[in-house]
Amino acid sequence: MIALSLAEIASVVGGQTHDIPDSSVQVTGQVVRDSREVKPGSLFVAFAGERVDGHDFAADVVAAGAVAVLASRPVGVPAIVVEDVQRALGALARHVVERLGATLVALTGSAGKTSTKDLIAQVLRSKAPTVFTPGSLNNEIGLPLTALSATEETRFLVLEMGARGIGHIRYLADLTPPKIGLVLNVGTAHIGEFGGREQIAQAKGELVESLPESGVAVLNADDPLVRAMASRTKARVILFGESGEADVRAENVRLTGSGQPAFRLHTPSGCSEVTMRLYGEHHVSNALAAAAVAHELGMSADEIATALSEAGSLSRWRMEVTERPDGVTVVNDAYNANPESMRAALRALAAMGKGRRTWAVLGQMAELGDEALAEHDAVGRLAVRLNVSKLVAVGGREASWLQLGAYNEGSWGEESVHVSDAQSAVDLLRSQLRPGDVVLVKASRSVGLERVAQALVQGTEGEVAV
Repeated sequence: MIALSLAEIASVVGGQTHDIPDSSVQVTGQVVRDSREVKPGSLFVAFAGERVDGHDFAADVVAAGAVAVLASRPVGVPAIVVEDVQRALGALARHVVERLGATLVALTGSAGKTSTKDLIAQVLRSKAPTVFTPGSLNNEIGLPLTALSATEETRFLVLEMGARGIGHIRYLADLTPPKIGLVLNVGTAHIGEFGGREQIAQAKGELVESLPESGVAVLNADDPLVRAMASRTKARVILFGESGEADVRAENVRLTGSGQPAFRLHTPSGCSEVTMRLYGEHHVSNALAAAAVAHELGMSADEIATALSEAGSLSRWRMEVTERPDGVTVVNDAYNANPESMRAALRALAAMGKGRRTWAVLGQMAELGDEALAEHDAVGRLAVRLNVSKLVAVGGREASWLQLGAYNEGSWGEESVHVSDAQSAVDLLRSQLRPGDVVLVKASRSVGLERVAQALVQGTEGEVAV
């Protein structure tokens, strides 16, 4: 974070200082909420959770070098006490962002946010110092913490914004006002909470509504609900996609023999060839979104293409490919799942597995509400249509719907199976995998199927670690 005195921080957040002998002392390190991340010069933010109360660690973090604690009550060590710690954290983030002068890029969407954010960050940091959301810490706590990690040298700040309801993105955009706002897509992730795709579009569009007239809205030309958001912003609009009307588009899209996308990138400033290190054709849209942002920030087509071709996966368990010594390929995409990302992952599996035996180890897609049965059934059917050799549905009722969809599509006998838990899936795979097989593992985060992928990669005979 940029250096700020405790007195200035207290003024910004509307707090009272307690047990601070010298309020001119500066916070020169990171703002953190995890006591294990405290280093000399840090500011520790004490949240009171259901199981752990950060206030209980106040003495420990100060002993470890924290300058003070941002707290909701006095804690016996230097502290700035506020009524609402979360809102105080947000106010501090806004103050720092306004002081920085960095260009703030914000993005949202139903699928691909984290992968696209990682691509944007890798492209932009080839041009100038860039800070970006780690993993998918895209909520009202993770986003301001990311913004506060920026320093005086930061030129680009790339923030992922998530939403579980109307007003969430508006709140985040108010904390960290973006200059460039990117909307990737409107899908069915969290549709059970929103109530429908139109409501999801309403929530995602809050990002472009927050943009200033001098800003830029980067919209997906291939998604009608996103493209319609052009009418909701006073900012200039740039379109990306495979549509001929897109300002930044891809032509001659193809997959390499290993399932990595390649295409010719067209931007208003020129064209260049891209061959990505990531797996799956769905990354083409993510790459075009990143290219559109980079173009707006002054990068040439050749510079963008080079950076996209060199970019890798920065976040765990997202199409994370491991080649075992015995020739088995394990694709760990178990961080999360929704119908759109499930379909994309299955298509990537089919492309990677040409001429090889393929396994789709799939679990529940959460938060689909009344659409759950139809969407799980459709994914099971798609696995059959893509000629996936073996479908292993893992878990309870929703997983059984995956297997039933495959069965009704014509997957009989040993082509599809339903098992109760991760250990059963590992036991099955260990007994039947052959050299050359390709295994995709994917489900919503709550299912924990990354344990299956990890067990397969480790190649041990022990139990699945919980």
